[in-house]
Amino acid sequence: MSPYQINPSTSSASPVPPQSLAKPQEIDGLLAGAGYKVRSSDLRQVAQRLERLETAMLNSPSHHLSLLASDAVLYNPSDLSNWVDSLLSELNQSQPLPSLPSDLSDPTALDNPWIDHPSPLPHHTIIPQPHNIDTAAAATTPTNNNNQLTVVTAVEEDSGIRLVHTLMTCAESVQRGDLALAGSLIEDMQALLARVNTGCGIGKVAGYFIDALSRRIFSPVGGVASAGSVYENEILYHHFYEACPYLKFAHFTANQAILEAFEGQDCVHVVDFNLMHGLQWPALIQALALRPGGPPLLRLTGIGPPSPDGRDSLREIGLRLAELARSVNVRFAFRGVAASRLEDVKPWLLQVNPKEAVAVNSIMQLHKLLGSNPTRESPIDTVLNWIRRLNPKIVTVVEQEAKHNQPSFLDRFTEALYYYSTMFDSLEACALQPEKALAEMYIQREICNVVSCEGSARLERHEPLAKWRARLTAAGFRPLHLGSNAFKQASMLLTLFSAEGYSVEEKEGCLTLGWHSRPLIAASAWQAVPDGGGSGSPSGVIGSSGNNTGVML
Repeated sequence: MSPYQINPSTSSASPVPPQSLAKPQEIDGLLAGAGYKVRSSDLRQVAQRLERLETAMLNSPSHHLSLLASDAVLYNPSDLSNWVDSLLSELNQSQPLPSLPSDLSDPTALDNPWIDHPSPLPHHTIIPQPHNIDTAAAATTPTNNNNQLTVVTAVEEDSGIRLVHTLMTCAESVQRGDLALAGSLIEDMQALLARVNTGCGIGKVAGYFIDALSRRIFSPVGGVASAGSVYENEILYHHFYEACPYLKFAHFTANQAILEAFEGQDCVHVVDFNLMHGLQWPALIQALALRPGGPPLLRLTGIGPPSPDGRDSLREIGLRLAELARSVNVRFAFRGVAASRLEDVKPWLLQVNPKEAVAVNSIMQLHKLLGSNPTRESPIDTVLNWIRRLNPKIVTVVEQEAKHNQPSFLDRFTEALYYYSTMFDSLEACALQPEKALAEMYIQREICNVVSCEGSARLERHEPLAKWRARLTAAGFRPLHLGSNAFKQASMLLTLFSAEGYSVEEKEGCLTLGWHSRPLIAASAWQAVPDGGGSGSPSGVIGSSGNNTGVML
């Protein structure tokens, strides 16, 4: 489910030149020629009755709608005014219509006896029908159930279209700085949400984007990061990992590339930019244990945020991985580096040995370094610089395939709406309901950061593979081709998921995973280009640091 394609520039009405306005007689002629028995002067009244009909349908029990659906086909919809009045009268016999908002009131409609003198019938009453059709029986047939579904679906679809249009208009107002208009549109969208299914489809996605826009409009300048606690983020990350194949694809693909880069090496060292429960590394440990000629010595340095409760969570993860390594006879050493931001990590903390084969692993982390700071070097340039000085055999990079770092808020919003609509579509295929619900919360936090935050608070600055290719090449890296084994691993992974919408594609030596025709994440591998005349040895040194933890087997 992707949102409707909308040109933002057409979202607001433009004045029509007087010479282009048609006369009422001409409009009446066009309507008559098209077969509609209604005058142009009556269109406003018909539109208001349609609004009333929509409200009545949304507030009626399903068995009342069954009566309406079974009869609706008996009226001639070309006679718009009488057709709508007939439907309203029929529905009123089943249930009184709720009061309407004041902005929909129509003085000419107040004389309608249907409004002033409602006469609801008992639920079991059978309304006489032409051709002796028994409504109670007809409502139970599949055909008339389909009619009912069609009527309700049409109302939801219309509300969904208006919801997307209003979202775009609100984003355009935010970009112009018209926060008063944007705030009023938030109220309009919340009313529209009541008319659509918010459990799936555009209703669910729109709800998250309305919440993010509200935070941006009604919060202080810069936005609210809404990052949550470290513990919450780890829990949501884990459920996102379980619910869908995106993180599994990232881990499997990176592990296969690292395994091939470490071939024939006796001492290997992996630097992981986001340890997160160590979910990626059991598979690599087991693969190294089965390597012909025996496993190497594996050192793992995991970077992660400090634990707010004083626990040494990085060490706990290291101990669990050490137990696994011992069970499969892999020599293993672990070191944890606690850092709130990746740019705060200094290369000497990693304790890289010149005799080691080094792999640097970044799963959806580099985009957080793309914010600019006029007082110092760009964080992404700083980190890519010291990665290159480590002289790694391989750098694995997985990033969202999206354009969420554009300077224009409206462009960023439009791209995010399309991207996350596709992401939520793919989650609908998830059979694990608890994991799915928490995975959606994980994505919701990304949406909130993309839409509501600016400056240093905006961390989710996703960029497409083409931009990463140009940036990494300029920083002194050359691409490594992800071989056929990585493609096979990723394809086998998808067989674990019953949905057929997921697809893996190879693109210039890189792999993408997407939903149907839309790639959502991209995996690539890189190698540092040695300096001419340089020794090629890494700049990290062996040393000790009281702020970091280690486990050795």
